[in-house]
Amino acid sequence: MTHFQSEILNPVTGWILLLILSIAWIALGIYWGKKAKDMDGYMLAGRNVGLAFGTATAMATWVTSNTTMLAPQFALQLGIWGMVAYSTAAFGLFLFAPLAKRIKRLMPKGFTSGDFIRLRYGKKVWYIFLIISIFYGFTWLISMGMAGGILMNALSGIPYRLGMTVILSVCMIYTIFGGLYAVIGTDFIQSMIIMIGVVIVGGAVLYSIDLDTVYQDVLKDKPMLLNMLLPASIMAIFNNLLFGIGEVFHSNVWWSRAFAMREGIGKKAYTIAGFMWLPVPIAAGFIALTSSSLGINITSPDMVGPLMAGNILGKVGAIIVFVVLFSSLASSIDSLLAATADLIVEDIFKKIFFPAIQEKQLRNVSVYVIVGLTFLAWLVCMPRIGTLATVLFFAGPMVASTIYPIAMGLYWKNASKEGAFWAMIIGSGAGLIAYFQIGWYTASLISATLSIIVTATFARWKPAEFNWLKLDESRQA
Repeated sequence: MTHFQSEILNPVTGWILLLILSIAWIALGIYWGKKAKDMDGYMLAGRNVGLAFGTATAMATWVTSNTTMLAPQFALQLGIWGMVAYSTAAFGLFLFAPLAKRIKRLMPKGFTSGDFIRLRYGKKVWYIFLIISIFYGFTWLISMGMAGGILMNALSGIPYRLGMTVILSVCMIYTIFGGLYAVIGTDFIQSMIIMIGVVIVGGAVLYSIDLDTVYQDVLKDKPMLLNMLLPASIMAIFNNLLFGIGEVFHSNVWWSRAFAMREGIGKKAYTIAGFMWLPVPIAAGFIALTSSSLGINITSPDMVGPLMAGNILGKVGAIIVFVVLFSSLASSIDSLLAATADLIVEDIFKKIFFPAIQEKQLRNVSVYVIVGLTFLAWLVCMPRIGTLATVLFFAGPMVASTIYPIAMGLYWKNASKEGAFWAMIIGSGAGLIAYFQIGWYTASLISATLSIIVTATFARWKPAEFNWLKLDESRQA
């Protein structure tokens, strides 16, 4: 008999859980946020984050709605390779680990990823980069707001718009009060909840199903999901790998943590976080493949993760899933609000318009920007546009175009401003054309390929001779 989608928890239980979690995260955020005495504390947690908190915040931030909800969607639509494809995003953390060490050494007093682009390539490239980075950050925020509403509606029947509004508002409140101190402190607790929850859910799923039956049912009902040569799935592996690398390399979410961590911590923290994150999307994706065996009808692919877990584990399991997924969403939304606000305030408001602004005024501006970002994301999320994949991967070709200008700019003196500019323009343009004409699973791949060709060509035929000391503005001052 086929079961149609319905909530696993009753709405009263859902609202109680939502109230408890909301109060807990706001209280913890305000508590840790008391340490933020100045802008260094508010934006970068005093530049004194150690290994435990550094690893936890990197891992928790990367376990987003995209991990817990898109990985099952990938498995449902693209099969075994789709599940593996999402796990390749771990390489974003692995490859950023050595970059974090170099960033900290070259820019000990840096604030944002925009600072690097401005000092390394000049203002023209900086403007393009800011457009790409802020657009991506806003797209990511929208996808997570949508995921919050979808999650609460699927598990407890809380209306999509109300659930989405609550999670965005909660993260906004404690981020306003505590900045990065609050974000990293809550991330530490959230990472523990996520890891424990994944182990419990994964163990329960393996215990309650027969793997051979799952295989036979998938082979009978959806044989293409087991096809190891499915072209879309193979392209999705490379596309998601490059998208994940581009997400981490360019985003101020990760640069702000590199600046916030103590000397010698960044490389270790990002490496450990990558290994901790790697099995999560595989575990989440596997759940989707059991839908045929359990006879559960999935009418929306981005709801498969929470719905399947709730059906497998019952009401107690649904509570666990609710808490884990709420924590994973909050750990990313708060990070994104803080990092994107820093980029807007530091790079646009201060660097372009008001270079003489006082620190106290700058913090007030940060609060207004965080509120504004939350409100805009809320407006866009209200009609629930598309699925999580279609919303998020629209920014894929743009961020993929920044991978090689950033990597080469950190290690290769010959990388030029003209090469970086045209790499971002051509890579983004071609990738967006591929997104609409071919499919989202090709856009980042095409963008990154053209970006490396353009960057390397300019570096070879019109080389620059950059002085690394120019990246340390404190020394210049």
